[in-house]
Amino acid sequence: MQDLIIYKDFIKGIKDLIYRRQYEAMKAVNKELLALYWEIGEEINNQQNEKGWGKSVVEVLANELRLEFPGVKGFSARNLWNMRNLYLAYSQNEKLQPLVAEISWTKNVIIMERCKDDLAREFYLKIVRRFGWTKDVLLNNLENKAYEKYLLNQTNFDDTVPSAYRKQAKLAVKDDYNFDFLEMGLEHSEAELEAALVKNIRAFLKEIGEDFAFIDSQYHLVVDDTDFHIDLLLFHRRLRCLVAIDLKIGKFEPEYAGKMQFYLAALNKTKKMPDENPSIGIIICKNKSRTIVEYALNNADAPIGVATYSMYNTLPDNLKDLLPTPDEIADRLEIMSAPL
Repeated sequence: MQDLIIYKDFIKGIKDLIYRRQYEAMKAVNKELLALYWEIGEEINNQQNEKGWGKSVVEVLANELRLEFPGVKGFSARNLWNMRNLYLAYSQNEKLQPLVAEISWTKNVIIMERCKDDLAREFYLKIVRRFGWTKDVLLNNLENKAYEKYLLNQTNFDDTVPSAYRKQAKLAVKDDYNFDFLEMGLEHSEAELEAALVKNIRAFLKEIGEDFAFIDSQYHLVVDDTDFHIDLLLFHRRLRCLVAIDLKIGKFEPEYAGKMQFYLAALNKTKKMPDENPSIGIIICKNKSRTIVEYALNNADAPIGVATYSMYNTLPDNLKDLLPTPDEIADRLEIMSAPL
């Protein structure tokens, strides 16, 4: 029996080694491919500047490369032009250049074309590298303005979350959640909102974040023979903590923070596993006063974030002016580079 266990461990170790080496090989291939595309883009740009060639040069180059390398993909005229654009986009930004080689060519092109601001590009380059977003996840987050919603989020995590996973916690809460996947009218009850989210649980988890797992709705707590119910209870895999969500169809009220503190205390006392981190709460309202939220969270000693939900996928005009300054944004983006 002992020999069988040792044998299985040996086989598993070899499999893990192969997978690990395959992954490292894929990363190395991707890095070399991006280096090649960068050099091609640089050369196209240089020749255009020296000889005054227009865009048609990539058509000629594409035809020649197809003849020279039949069956090799990636040398279409459009792709060659993207190589030139990638070089132009990042050649003057030494901070972003190394990030380009860390993600796939397809995701690089998406970020380059969808984001015209270097700080937004930095956010998506770092977060794709850090969390391994797929192409579809990246597109979904771009459409839902993940960058802006991350910058605007309101939490008290700086004061309530242990430094070891504070950075990760900040990334887990958005300022506004897009619930346009719900087929319901603008007028609805909290029970109807909750039922609709549970019915569309896959879409909800995709919007709230890839690392969340659904546990239950109307999660039952008993404290001193009194029944309480948390609207939605999730688990965050990277943070390794329970996440309580309280849904409100109106404006945020200060007393909601007190209620959430009670829920988190009860979860930590009665439900949290010994190896898990303290629970986190997210209050999702229809709208909020940012000042009232700030005051309500100021003295809260439990980690709470307050967000809004909407049925549209664009950033409200009244929030655009609240975005931090470029220097403040750059400071916040540094968390993407820090280890988990």
